[in-house]
Amino acid sequence: MGKIHELSAVLADQIAAGEVIENPAAVVKELVENSLDAGSHRIDIILEESGLATIQVIDDGSGIAVDDLALAFKRHATSKITGKKDLFRVQTLGFRGEALPSIASVADVIVESKTTAASAGAMIHLRGGEILAQEAAASRQGTQITVRDLFFNTPVRLKYLKSPNTELANITDIVNRLALGHPEVAFSLTHNGRSLLQTVGNGKLQQVLSAIYGVTTARQMIPVGRQDQDFQISGFVSLPKLTRASRNYISLLINGRYVKSHTLLRAVAAGYGSKLMVGRYPLAVLNIELDFQLVDVNVHPTKQEVRISKEEQLAQLIKAAIQASLPPKI
Repeated sequence: MGKIHELSAVLADQIAAGEVIENPAAVVKELVENSLDAGSHRIDIILEESGLATIQVIDDGSGIAVDDLALAFKRHATSKITGKKDLFRVQTLGFRGEALPSIASVADVIVESKTTAASAGAMIHLRGGEILAQEAAASRQGTQITVRDLFFNTPVRLKYLKSPNTELANITDIVNRLALGHPEVAFSLTHNGRSLLQTVGNGKLQQVLSAIYGVTTARQMIPVGRQDQDFQISGFVSLPKLTRASRNYISLLINGRYVKSHTLLRAVAAGYGSKLMVGRYPLAVLNIELDFQLVDVNVHPTKQEVRISKEEQLAQLIKAAIQASLPPKI
């Protein structure tokens, strides 16, 4: 008898969940990115017990068709790519088709959704990857996803989670960055009935900065903009007198996607030259628009690490943009 055998679909999804769904913040990120890809104008995130008890994401996007609802929970099922060529021009935030089945394999999930064209919506209920119920529902336009009892069947993962306050801070951080990348969308984040974030979705980035960092801080940030034949940069950076002790207040967004890049972070600091004290870092939000062929987002399951063509050229452009925006004398 051979030793090699094929894993069950549920077990395969639970393994995939370990790559994609590391904590409650990862669930929120994947669900909110789906809402953004659905063209939502408003996204409400409701949490209980730092997301371990309940994560609910409600949007007014295009919705999921009745016939697609169960298919959405099949691994590698996606509406966002159709062939290999699409991998080199990814224009959506989510595309792998792993998030929903991975979440459903380690949680209790209820989805209610309705498309614009449908007269009624539909509901599907899964727990541990198994469909428990599927029926018609009088859903409003858009999608409502409720995730409960995260990691109920993989208790070993619970042991590696941080404190409730840290997990909540991680969720808040990712929602803040998504809001900064999409000022045209109204976001709300609520935890145990307490509002943590509220944006109006009028497209004004400085108002999002005010909602996240406060009015006083937002007023000490100045606009920055520059472009060349490949890249277009816009956003806000803080005056040199407004700094923090870490780089966590620098948000780099490529085509609306929050990314991590040591090269670009160094470029931001380099733009300030000697105006920053040693060990201090600015606040910055830079939206970088580029051709989709110049960035490979298919590097890591979380899609935060990307590979950028002409990265050094972009770094020099960021440095020059900040240098040109800062007052000559402080």
